[in-house]
This record gives sequence, structure tokens and C-alpha cells, in this order.
Amino acid sequence: MAVQQNKVSKSRRNNRRAHDALTAANPNECPNCGELKRPHHVCPSCGHYGDREIVAMADEIELDEDAA
Repeated sequence: MAVQQNKVSKSRRNNRRAHDALTAANPNECPNCGELKRPHHVCPSCGHYGDREIVAMADEIELDEDAA
């Protein structure tokens, strides 16, 4: 079992944890639909990356009543 040699003061402990904070997200606006998206990622709402459509988005998914 690990036992500390000397007590770590609150100041030294908090100084060590000073760089552990989470950074906020940096969303960009999609040039096609205007929704916020992650930088360098395909837009989840319209499927565009820049000016190209990468993912074809379906409006509705039609299921057979027998399959459900």
C-alpha cells in the first residue's frame, strides 16, 4: 500500500490540479445550413462538409408495418 512520505499542502495539491480543467468546445457555423458543428467534421444536421454533400440525409425512415 502506498503511504506518502510527507504531507502535500493544499497549495501544492491545488497548483498541480490547476491544469486539469476542461476546455469549452469550439463550435463553428455550417456554411450550408447555419447550424453549429464541430470544426473539421461533417455537419450532423445536413451532412455537408464545406460545400460538398458527404452524407445523404434521409428525411424520414419508412418501416414496413410487418417488420415493426
